Amino acid sequence: MTTEIATSQKPEAKAEGPLFCALTGKPVSPEEAYWAPPLITTKELLSTIFSTLFSAPGNLGQILMAEQPNVPYAPDARPLLAQRRSAEQVKLLLILLLIAAVILTPVFLLAMR
Repeated sequence: MTTEIATSQKPEAKAEGPLFCALTGKPVSPEEAYWAPPLITTKELLSTIFSTLFSAPGNLGQILMAEQPNVPYAPDARPLLAQRRSAEQVKLLLILLLIAAVILTPVFLLAMR
């Protein structure tokens, strides 16, 4: 059985009309576009999770695990995109650590009695 790895350089579908970088908004030609999943900010992720939890909790797995369609980025935006993705990952990690600390602090305080 062979496994193919999708390259992020090729668009998934032919884009019609002019392409614009999803990060900078600059026009980019289809030949030079870098195709990758869209940048999802921590705020967007958390608001989507909470709104889905309260409106349609059964769809949460589908929303979180669905594959995102690739969007075009300008080649010179790759370092900025990597920096922004890393910053969003750090924000999410800090929020998760804060939530864990808030949950675990009372447990440790009760266990020390």
